[in-house]
Amino acid sequence: MEFPHLPWTRQASIYEVNVRQYTPEGTFAAFEAHLPRLARMGVGILWFMPIQPIGARERKGSLGSYYSIRDYCAVNPEFGTLADFRRVVARAQALGMKVILDWVANHTAWDHPWTTQHPGWYRHDEHGRIHAYTYRASPEAEPEYWTDVVGLDYRARPLWRAMTEAMAFWVREAGIDGFRCDVAALVPLPFWRHARQHLERIRPMFMLAEAHEPALHRVFDMTYDWDLYEQLRAVAQGRADAGALHAWWARRVQHYGADDYRMVYTANHDSNSWHGSCAELYGSREAACAMAVLAALLPGMPLVYSGQEAFHDRRLAFFEKQAIDWRGHPLQGLYRRLLQLKRSHPALVNGHAPGLRFAFHDVGNARVAAFSRAVGARQVDVAVNLSGLAQAWRAPDGRRQRLAPWRWVIRAH
Repeated sequence: MEFPHLPWTRQASIYEVNVRQYTPEGTFAAFEAHLPRLARMGVGILWFMPIQPIGARERKGSLGSYYSIRDYCAVNPEFGTLADFRRVVARAQALGMKVILDWVANHTAWDHPWTTQHPGWYRHDEHGRIHAYTYRASPEAEPEYWTDVVGLDYRARPLWRAMTEAMAFWVREAGIDGFRCDVAALVPLPFWRHARQHLERIRPMFMLAEAHEPALHRVFDMTYDWDLYEQLRAVAQGRADAGALHAWWARRVQHYGADDYRMVYTANHDSNSWHGSCAELYGSREAACAMAVLAALLPGMPLVYSGQEAFHDRRLAFFEKQAIDWRGHPLQGLYRRLLQLKRSHPALVNGHAPGLRFAFHDVGNARVAAFSRAVGARQVDVAVNLSGLAQAWRAPDGRRQRLAPWRWVIRAH
């Protein structure tokens, strides 16, 4: 890692803010009222989905995708003004939280001014025309046609300076603490290094890559742990057991360094809108809660997506307005206990710490996942029932115990 982790990241959790859907108003001003609640919940970092104006040409739906950006250095008037965003950032920071902004460096809207001012900064087809971005997750995967955006070409070196200056605008003008970088692996790593070096001269940054490639940890603090997300889904759906979690950890140790932060989660904006609500993905509120316990307490930085405190039982529209139904925040108490424990217990540190130990335990039942995290004399022991049936298990001290369906035991000392 070329850029050391900042001390405030070591015990942090992260919360993704979907401004459009967060409140009936869908504005920064309306969201601001939730900041004290989120601070009490133990959130360390607020990640705002893109807040810039959305392209009109080839727009999807009536409101368009947050990731089709028409102007990097302006605010979507749906949400409010730059002054409104500055106020939210300052208030969040005053409450002890940091703020990062979603950054879309791979593509722009069709009607971004660069498409006419600097057409050489874009990808062209065989006829020399700027074209809709085509994405493949792997060479053998079916292509996805992102018809509302056009791809940037980082062989054009003047683009590097312009994009970096656009990022610097938000650090200088809004005082943000870093960026979540969309489809980061599609943009050359040397650009990200260049941008971070420039931004670090303004203020220290926290950088999250929407990617999993280990090489990105040379520049980014954190990548996505898609592997664990898939295992948690499989466990909740009865397609896997504790063995899948043990295998996940073996892969992680093999491919990632001890101080590489991985973001762990049960939902985010993509999973909710495209894969399914938490009810669809995990089958029941009880199962979703059990998986949330694992995501919060296994190694990694836990993410909570907007509205998970209310238990999502529907997919939020991506291109339309569909405000979250908060229902009195029925799961807020659970997330508060998990995130506050994450924040306060030294064994739950992100990345590496001297003497840090982690181990899964063999409890004689593959339907129970049990593990310990310890540093020095401080330890957290966790056992989670991975099924909808009561399960007997053998604790590390040899005692036989029983867990109710989808329930857990957490002991911290």
